[in-house]
Amino acid sequence: MIPTITIWPGPVPPYEQIRAQVEALINGGLLAPGHRLPPIRQLAADLGLATGTVARAYQELESAGLVTTRRAAGTVVAARAPAPPTDRRGPLAQAAHGYTTTALTLGADLDEALAAIRAAWPSP
Repeated sequence: MIPTITIWPGPVPPYEQIRAQVEALINGGLLAPGHRLPPIRQLAADLGLATGTVARAYQELESAGLVTTRRAAGTVVAARAPAPPTDRRGPLAQAAHGYTTTALTLGADLDEALAAIRAAWPSP
């Protein structure tokens, strides 16, 4: 079982929302290597989507090296999932990557994402 995946109305296609949310869960360590993702048909039924939509998300995750798919074993988190790009800021850059993925999944634009950060920032 994976944490809840949510599909939001807006400009981001459902397959991209699934892909981005699963990627964020993997990069955030919430889905460990070897963790089995739900079968395509099950996730599609749970989300009210066509199986092709979920299949496309899984294919893109596999192309990125985040998951592997085998006929009998299903789709599992890759043993050596690539880490998000790192720079000299390390953990802050990783957190920003995760936040950006979530904001895009929710259909937010840059101004909305920055406004949310400013609203959450503690006052001096």
